[in-house]
Amino acid sequence: MGFVLGVLYFVTYYLTPTMIFGPLAVYRVELILAILVFIISLPRMVGSSIFKTAQFAAVIGLALATFLSVLIAVRWPGGAVAAILGFIPTAFAYILVYLHCNSKMKLQAVVLMLLFVCLFVIAHGYIDLRDGVPAGGPSQSEDAESTGPNLWNMEHPYLLPVGSDAGVPVYRLRGLGLINDPNDFGQLIVCVIPMVFIFWRPRRTLRNIAFVLLPVCVLLYGAYFTHSRGALLALLVVTIVAARRRTGTLPAILLGGVLFVAAMSMNFTGGRDISASSGADRTSLWSQSMEAFKTHPIFGVGIGNLGDYTDNHHTAHNSVMVCAAELGFFGLFFWSAFLFSTMRDVLAIASQAKVSEPETNALEEASVTHPTRLNESIDKIEVNRIGRLLVLSLTGFLVAGWFLSRAYIMTFFLIGGMVEVVYEMALQQGMIAPRQPFARAMPYAAGLAISLVSLMYIILRVTNLMH
Repeated sequence: MGFVLGVLYFVTYYLTPTMIFGPLAVYRVELILAILVFIISLPRMVGSSIFKTAQFAAVIGLALATFLSVLIAVRWPGGAVAAILGFIPTAFAYILVYLHCNSKMKLQAVVLMLLFVCLFVIAHGYIDLRDGVPAGGPSQSEDAESTGPNLWNMEHPYLLPVGSDAGVPVYRLRGLGLINDPNDFGQLIVCVIPMVFIFWRPRRTLRNIAFVLLPVCVLLYGAYFTHSRGALLALLVVTIVAARRRTGTLPAILLGGVLFVAAMSMNFTGGRDISASSGADRTSLWSQSMEAFKTHPIFGVGIGNLGDYTDNHHTAHNSVMVCAAELGFFGLFFWSAFLFSTMRDVLAIASQAKVSEPETNALEEASVTHPTRLNESIDKIEVNRIGRLLVLSLTGFLVAGWFLSRAYIMTFFLIGGMVEVVYEMALQQGMIAPRQPFARAMPYAAGLAISLVSLMYIILRVTNLMH
């Protein structure tokens, strides 16, 4: 029951309560659902190893950081409470996945849920594009004058009209709720594409075509339809990382270059250029976010308040800078702790050298110690395979996130939870070394936080020198 409600909870937050529950949404059904899932999850937390994961401590630290960022920067206790209540639903995804996904089948169900969300948006956007809007497409300004942006959003919630660099109007696919921006939806698609290969079976050609290749083709069409430059770059990096294992580094990079040329020739970005000059506005926002971080280095300017420190109330368009500017180094440290621990664990389960064959004694001991939390038995080959898929998914999230202000989005915590589920499967069978405790991860998290801010500073300095 907890797992089913958890999946419904995820779908509700991705597609909005109004879409899922219709008129019942006014009764805050999503809040009722969250409370039910939390109550059902409490017994599973007793004796759970979730408290031993560094990610759990990082989530608690991030929640505290969101509260303090508003309380100290804005001096508004009510706003601080609202901030932490807004953060918890997304971070709750890590806890739900860890507690309720104790088998490969349940991991596949989570992937199906994400795939459903993507296909749902793509189908609605395609239908709207085919039947509901003018073929030529209005420009954003023309549409705002004729119908008003709010009316447009109500009539065409899955399409965003924009103009290319040449002034040609283009429709961009977007989702609802958490993914109501084309770039956000593109990031989700990039993360889901590697996950779909969890359904791949050797020597099952028809099954693989129907359940893997066809969905991936639809997802690629959806990514194209978003016309997201960040999604394109993320897809190319994921392709290079995936191909590198079979072809080597140089051929993989050459393949990425060929695919980039092909994508640009097919107008993947909707006529918008990918260059230093075209990204000048974005680097300007990075610079302004860095200045906000310098003036509020410890606890930040308050979550959601970065727009008060940038031109036109825009956000940073970079996950590192939005986290650093809004939550300060205190919040960036815990965000880096979650990222570092997830990266360490996912690289471990993807490594053939770090995963050994299962030990039957370890599995028997785990069944006696925690019989209700025993995860499904899984062999080394499958642990490595799923680990590599999650490496690609996390890579796509991070590359796309470099150009998006989505440091604390639900997808990040979902991926972290899935990584730890697979790690727990391997750990209970004695296939992998115990997790690194949070105390040992702290120096690495601090080093990663410092390195990320330093990298951003260097990039901005070099960019300024080039201009």
